[in-house]
Amino acid sequence: MKKILLLVLILGTSFYGFSQEGKFGVRAGLNISNLDFDGTSLPDNKHRNGFVIGFFAEYALSNKVSITPELQFSAEGAKPEYLQLDYIQMPILFNFKLSPKMFFNIGPQAGLKINKVDDGIRNFAYSGVGGLSYNVTPMIFVDARYTYGISNIFDENLGIKAKNSTMQFGVGYKF
Repeated sequence: MKKILLLVLILGTSFYGFSQEGKFGVRAGLNISNLDFDGTSLPDNKHRNGFVIGFFAEYALSNKVSITPELQFSAEGAKPEYLQLDYIQMPILFNFKLSPKMFFNIGPQAGLKINKVDDGIRNFAYSGVGGLSYNVTPMIFVDARYTYGISNIFDENLGIKAKNSTMQFGVGYKF
């Protein structure tokens, strides 16, 4: 419970701290995820197709750089039911302008597992995110992201090591 309160506090502080002029919006898309095992993987470790949906705020730091904190639901993990992991995630992306409509995105992400408890899989996951986004219009964009886990998703006492690996293809709307 303390970790959930800490996550909410961090999220609230980040939005309050950036309460200057910015853009807000929604984003949804397709996830293609899998688990990257260290050593031998499970025989039924097939990719999982899922979805991602959430909202974001975008704040310009300069003409070429902006920061985008997000809050999203993301269905990840692998295809077998016991490896399906649903998260509430908070990526914080730094966006670098490559051209008037194209941006490179990179940043950290924290995730809180919401679908199961006491299943041998950690409740918090930490990842790195990288991707490209393209502004179709000033309000509509498409993007592709790759997320790779930094932390082991399994509890230490199981002796298994795996990290989330996810491709996201999304579309968004800025208000």
